[in-house]
Amino acid sequence: MWKWEVENPRAVIVIVHGAFEHQGRYKWLTEMWRSVHLNVVLGDLPGQGTSSRRRGHIDSFDVYIDAISELVDEAKGYNLPIFLLGHSMGGLAIIRALQEKPLPISAVLLSSPCFGFAEPQPISIEWLSKALNFVVPTYLVGYDLEPNLATRNKEVLELDENDSLFVTKVSIRWYRELVKAIKLAHQNLDKVPDLPILVMQGGEDKIVDKTAVKEWFDKLKVSEKYYKEWHQLYHEIFNEPEREQVFEFAKGFIDLQLNNQSFFNKMG
Repeated sequence: MWKWEVENPRAVIVIVHGAFEHQGRYKWLTEMWRSVHLNVVLGDLPGQGTSSRRRGHIDSFDVYIDAISELVDEAKGYNLPIFLLGHSMGGLAIIRALQEKPLPISAVLLSSPCFGFAEPQPISIEWLSKALNFVVPTYLVGYDLEPNLATRNKEVLELDENDSLFVTKVSIRWYRELVKAIKLAHQNLDKVPDLPILVMQGGEDKIVDKTAVKEWFDKLKVSEKYYKEWHQLYHEIFNEPEREQVFEFAKGFIDLQLNNQSFFNKMG
């Protein structure tokens, strides 16, 4: 777990990374949040990055939920409003955490959340993975995800080429738990607490199904929700050439929440 602090912080933001990657890929975003006086808390999810657990494998998606709970517990120490930002699978994990645990947060930001796959697996692979999940759940298989499907940013792509912390193989159990978590995220929409939620989606996402994201959003019953689709952007909207625009939009959402809290505190 890493904590990046600033002088006179207005709030703290907890960042949850996506599948295969790690917290080190969020240096630019961390510095952007710090530049607007937010403390940042982030860490590598179990089985990814520098995590000591077996890389590419989890026994249950619950370990991600527990990891997010631990990050939020750390953020509580600042006695400031807490915001949760999750990218891709990290966004899915945040929603599953909110469905299962009471977390003391002010609002949620989701970046191209994984609520469905852009390219579904063939039926034969689905059935095979179900069978293998009972026999050899820890068996690792290669996951061929080309970096250029995630972003158009050449600078980021060059860094990714030499990044040894990327997970390149995942277990059968990891895949089945991911599929199960996506299903529960849709089924248990009524368990999402009434919090402000911003969903930001890449319009040219080649990794997650943006239609599934919009369907999830449309069915979400909370008092305050916002959906922003960035039409030309790929999956990693905070890494795209237009990322400063994306950040300003996300910052505006947080500023709105902080201003609302300040207003109601004065009224109280």
